[in-house]
Amino acid sequence: MVKLTKIYTRGGDKGQTSLGDGERVSKTSPRVDAYGDVDETNAIIGLARLKTTGAADDSLARIQNDLFDLGADLCTPVQDNPKYPPLRIVQAQVDRLEAEIDEMNAELSPLNSFILPGGSDASAYLHLSRTVSRRAERRMITLSDSEDINPVAIAYINRLSDFLFVLGRFLNKKGAEDVLWVPGANR
Repeated sequence: MVKLTKIYTRGGDKGQTSLGDGERVSKTSPRVDAYGDVDETNAIIGLARLKTTGAADDSLARIQNDLFDLGADLCTPVQDNPKYPPLRIVQAQVDRLEAEIDEMNAELSPLNSFILPGGSDASAYLHLSRTVSRRAERRMITLSDSEDINPVAIAYINRLSDFLFVLGRFLNKKGAEDVLWVPGANR
Protein backbone atom coordinates (compact mmCIF):
# COMPACT_ATOMS: atom_id res chain seq x y z
CA MET A 1 0.00 0.00 0.00
CA VAL A 2 1.21 3.48 -0.81
CA LYS A 3 1.55 5.85 2.15
CA LEU A 4 1.90 9.55 1.41
CA THR A 5 2.74 11.60 4.46
CA LYS A 6 4.24 14.58 2.65
CA ILE A 7 2.90 15.81 -0.69
CA TYR A 8 5.79 17.98 -1.79
CA THR A 9 9.42 16.83 -1.77
CA ARG A 10 11.11 19.62 -3.75
CA GLY A 11 12.78 16.82 -5.73
CA GLY A 12 11.20 17.98 -8.98
CA ASP A 13 12.04 21.65 -8.65
CA LYS A 14 14.84 21.35 -11.22
CA GLY A 15 12.73 19.55 -13.82
CA GLN A 16 13.46 15.96 -12.85
CA THR A 17 11.26 13.22 -11.42
CA SER A 18 11.83 9.71 -10.09
CA LEU A 19 10.65 6.62 -11.92
CA GLY A 20 9.34 3.53 -10.15
CA ASP A 21 12.83 2.05 -9.98
CA GLY A 22 14.31 5.21 -8.45
CA GLU A 23 15.98 6.47 -11.64
CA ARG A 24 15.81 10.26 -12.07
CA VAL A 25 14.69 11.52 -15.49
CA SER A 26 13.59 14.78 -17.07
CA LYS A 27 9.92 15.59 -16.69
CA THR A 28 9.90 15.94 -20.48
CA SER A 29 10.94 12.32 -21.09
CA PRO A 30 8.71 10.19 -23.33
CA ARG A 31 8.01 7.89 -20.38
CA VAL A 32 6.72 10.76 -18.22
CA ASP A 33 4.66 12.05 -21.16
CA ALA A 34 3.07 8.60 -21.57
CA TYR A 35 2.03 8.12 -17.97
CA GLY A 36 1.02 11.78 -17.74
CA ASP A 37 -1.48 11.24 -20.55
CA VAL A 38 -2.76 8.11 -18.79
CA ASP A 39 -3.28 10.24 -15.67
CA GLU A 40 -5.16 12.85 -17.71
CA THR A 41 -7.39 10.11 -19.17
CA ASN A 42 -8.13 8.99 -15.62
CA ALA A 43 -9.05 12.52 -14.51
CA ILE A 44 -11.52 12.92 -17.38
CA ILE A 45 -13.07 9.55 -16.58
CA GLY A 46 -13.58 10.97 -13.08
CA LEU A 47 -15.65 13.74 -14.67
CA ALA A 48 -17.66 11.19 -16.66
CA ARG A 49 -18.38 9.29 -13.46
CA LEU A 50 -20.15 12.36 -12.09
CA LYS A 51 -22.76 11.69 -14.80
CA THR A 52 -23.01 7.88 -14.59
CA THR A 53 -24.60 5.33 -12.28
CA GLY A 54 -24.95 1.58 -11.99
CA ALA A 55 -22.92 -0.82 -14.10
CA ALA A 56 -21.37 1.99 -16.20
CA ASP A 57 -20.08 3.72 -13.07
CA ASP A 58 -18.82 0.42 -11.68
CA SER A 59 -16.88 -0.25 -14.90
CA LEU A 60 -15.41 3.25 -14.91
CA ALA A 61 -14.37 2.92 -11.25
CA ARG A 62 -12.55 -0.31 -12.07
CA ILE A 63 -10.93 1.32 -15.10
CA GLN A 64 -9.72 4.25 -12.99
CA ASN A 65 -7.93 1.76 -10.76
CA ASP A 66 -6.55 -0.04 -13.83
CA LEU A 67 -5.21 3.29 -15.10
CA PHE A 68 -3.22 3.70 -11.89
CA ASP A 69 -1.87 0.18 -12.55
CA LEU A 70 -0.99 1.32 -16.08
CA GLY A 71 0.76 4.42 -14.74
CA ALA A 72 2.76 2.23 -12.35
CA ASP A 73 3.61 -0.09 -15.24
CA LEU A 74 4.81 2.79 -17.41
CA CYS A 75 6.81 4.53 -14.69
CA THR A 76 8.83 1.37 -14.01
CA PRO A 77 11.23 0.49 -16.84
CA VAL A 78 11.37 -3.13 -17.97
CA GLN A 79 14.47 -4.72 -16.44
CA ASP A 80 16.04 -8.13 -16.19
CA ASN A 81 15.98 -9.35 -12.58
CA PRO A 82 14.37 -6.31 -10.94
CA LYS A 83 14.91 -5.88 -7.19
CA TYR A 84 11.12 -5.88 -6.66
CA PRO A 85 8.50 -7.34 -9.00
CA PRO A 86 6.90 -4.37 -10.80
CA LEU A 87 3.17 -3.93 -11.19
CA ARG A 88 2.28 -4.69 -14.81
CA ILE A 89 -0.97 -4.64 -16.78
CA VAL A 90 -2.02 -8.24 -17.48
CA GLN A 91 -4.04 -9.85 -20.27
CA ALA A 92 -7.05 -10.42 -17.97
CA GLN A 93 -7.51 -6.62 -17.78
CA VAL A 94 -7.59 -6.41 -21.60
CA ASP A 95 -9.94 -9.40 -21.80
CA ARG A 96 -12.38 -7.76 -19.34
CA LEU A 97 -12.55 -4.63 -21.51
CA GLU A 98 -13.18 -6.74 -24.61
CA ALA A 99 -15.98 -8.68 -22.91
CA GLU A 100 -17.67 -5.47 -21.78
CA ILE A 101 -17.30 -3.91 -25.24
CA ASP A 102 -18.90 -6.97 -26.84
CA GLU A 103 -21.74 -7.00 -24.31
CA MET A 104 -22.61 -3.32 -24.87
CA ASN A 105 -22.05 -3.40 -28.62
CA ALA A 106 -24.53 -6.27 -28.98
CA GLU A 107 -27.27 -3.82 -27.93
CA LEU A 108 -26.25 -1.04 -30.34
CA SER A 109 -27.33 -0.51 -33.92
CA PRO A 110 -24.50 -0.56 -36.46
CA LEU A 111 -23.11 2.86 -37.34
CA ASN A 112 -23.82 4.45 -40.71
CA SER A 113 -21.83 7.60 -39.93
CA PHE A 114 -19.07 8.85 -37.70
CA ILE A 115 -20.19 10.22 -34.34
CA LEU A 116 -19.57 13.73 -33.07
CA PRO A 117 -18.79 13.99 -29.36
CA GLY A 118 -21.94 14.85 -27.42
CA GLY A 119 -25.47 13.64 -26.95
CA SER A 120 -25.26 13.51 -23.17
CA ASP A 121 -22.85 14.94 -20.62
CA ALA A 122 -21.48 11.49 -19.80
CA SER A 123 -20.96 10.66 -23.46
CA ALA A 124 -19.18 13.95 -24.14
CA TYR A 125 -16.77 13.30 -21.25
CA LEU A 126 -16.21 9.75 -22.47
CA HIS A 127 -15.35 11.02 -25.95
CA LEU A 128 -12.90 13.47 -24.41
CA SER A 129 -11.29 10.70 -22.35
CA ARG A 130 -11.19 8.54 -25.49
CA THR A 131 -9.20 11.15 -27.39
CA VAL A 132 -6.76 11.60 -24.52
CA SER A 133 -6.35 7.83 -24.20
CA ARG A 134 -5.50 7.75 -27.92
CA ARG A 135 -2.84 10.38 -27.26
CA ALA A 136 -1.53 8.25 -24.38
CA GLU A 137 -1.37 5.31 -26.78
CA ARG A 138 0.65 7.35 -29.29
CA ARG A 139 3.03 8.41 -26.51
CA MET A 140 3.39 4.78 -25.43
CA ILE A 141 4.22 3.75 -28.99
CA THR A 142 6.79 6.55 -29.19
CA LEU A 143 8.30 5.30 -25.93
CA SER A 144 8.34 1.72 -27.21
CA ASP A 145 10.38 2.87 -30.23
CA SER A 146 13.32 3.56 -27.92
CA GLU A 147 12.67 1.52 -24.75
CA ASP A 148 11.07 -1.80 -23.86
CA ILE A 149 7.60 -1.51 -22.40
CA ASN A 150 4.97 -4.08 -21.53
CA PRO A 151 3.16 -4.93 -24.81
CA VAL A 152 -0.01 -5.77 -22.87
CA ALA A 153 -0.03 -2.16 -21.65
CA ILE A 154 -0.31 -0.98 -25.25
CA ALA A 155 -3.12 -3.46 -25.91
CA TYR A 156 -4.92 -2.21 -22.78
CA ILE A 157 -4.84 1.47 -23.75
CA ASN A 158 -5.89 0.61 -27.30
CA ARG A 159 -8.86 -1.39 -26.05
CA LEU A 160 -9.72 1.28 -23.50
CA SER A 161 -10.32 3.87 -26.21
CA ASP A 162 -12.67 1.40 -27.93
CA PHE A 163 -14.45 0.79 -24.62
CA LEU A 164 -14.90 4.53 -24.01
CA PHE A 165 -16.34 4.98 -27.51
CA VAL A 166 -18.83 2.13 -27.11
CA LEU A 167 -19.82 3.18 -23.58
CA GLY A 168 -20.39 6.73 -24.87
CA ARG A 169 -22.80 5.37 -27.45
CA PHE A 170 -24.43 3.07 -24.90
CA LEU A 171 -25.04 5.98 -22.52
CA ASN A 172 -26.59 7.95 -25.38
CA LYS A 173 -29.67 5.76 -24.99
CA LYS A 174 -27.99 2.91 -26.83
CA GLY A 175 -27.05 5.16 -29.73
CA ALA A 176 -30.46 6.84 -30.13
CA GLU A 177 -29.03 10.19 -28.99
CA ASP A 178 -25.71 9.92 -30.86
CA VAL A 179 -24.81 13.07 -32.75
CA LEU A 180 -23.97 11.95 -36.28
CA TRP A 181 -21.49 13.62 -38.59
CA VAL A 182 -23.09 14.93 -41.78
CA PRO A 183 -20.28 15.27 -44.33
CA GLY A 184 -20.28 18.68 -46.02
CA ALA A 185 -23.36 19.84 -44.09
CA ASN A 186 -22.17 23.44 -43.84
CA ARG A 187 -20.80 24.07 -47.32
